[in-house]
Amino acid sequence: MPPNAGAWLTVAARNRAVDRIRRAATLAEKTKLLEVQETMEEPGFEETPFTDERLELIFTCCHPALALEAQVALTLRALGGLTTEEIARAFLVEPETMKRRLSRARTKIKQAGIPFSVPPDHLLPERLAAVLGVVYLIFNEGYGGRIDLASEAIRLGGALVELMPDEPEVGGLLALMEITDARRDARFEDGELVLLGDQDRSRWNVAQIARGRALLERSLALSGLRRGSYVIQAAIAALHGEDPLDWAEIAALYAELAQLTRSPVVEVNRAIALAEADGALAGLALLERLDLDNYQYFHSTRAELLRRLGRHDEAREAFERALELARAEPERRFLQARIDALR
Repeated sequence: MPPNAGAWLTVAARNRAVDRIRRAATLAEKTKLLEVQETMEEPGFEETPFTDERLELIFTCCHPALALEAQVALTLRALGGLTTEEIARAFLVEPETMKRRLSRARTKIKQAGIPFSVPPDHLLPERLAAVLGVVYLIFNEGYGGRIDLASEAIRLGGALVELMPDEPEVGGLLALMEITDARRDARFEDGELVLLGDQDRSRWNVAQIARGRALLERSLALSGLRRGSYVIQAAIAALHGEDPLDWAEIAALYAELAQLTRSPVVEVNRAIALAEADGALAGLALLERLDLDNYQYFHSTRAELLRRLGRHDEAREAFERALELARAEPERRFLQARIDALR
């Protein structure tokens, strides 16, 4: 006899009920699959252009009735494998703010009766910007440490190129991800973060870089003079692989990208390039015009430029703020080492 017979019976009964519910759910799911198969075999069934089911779902979720940011955020939450906190970090907002935005988007879908259906071929281009944003942010989160997400983003990028081969921004995004991901193995040494300039280039994936460069060249040819944001970012990533680095050209491309996107995050990257091309003071002058208190890399970039200028107390404070915002352990250790050195 168990010590508490009543409690034992309750648990046993609950487990039995859960098993029955699961069996019923499995049966319903298998029945649904059989119904879908029968429907596909019926004459007149229209096949979709998608060869990848995940990509098909992403296009389905990115409905143009929602604002672009809402499309991306909601799809990342539903299909991208990202938590609300990770999505909030990607959009540089507080988690509670992102929760409210997601809630409003779901309410709008319900009230407006927005259909959950696969868009026909001719409507794919109007959803492309949101889909690219989803894949890009999945890759960004994965490159920060979640390798599974980075690999999935690259796979989705390949499926997108197969689906829309003549869209330059599609090829540009895949080129950017391939070239960037090729440096993954060199980013860490014994678990510690290694900056780009200090990386062992023999550990870069040469075949991946070659694939990325080929995609970039084709995308540049397709885009002509009207280069999109992903094509420009891919061009910058390719320049980072050259030795010596042409920082003036990188800064010029970031200026073009900043004008196109109006993104303060792009301006942070332009400040880094300006600092390398024209000195730390030039980069710092650009940073001081930005309001990005919740962005880790704004503070770490500002701290590094202050350190180079010998303003060590200010640099330490900026590194400490970056450390407050950092989540990845290798980055936290890197920042702490910088703080300790300044002390």
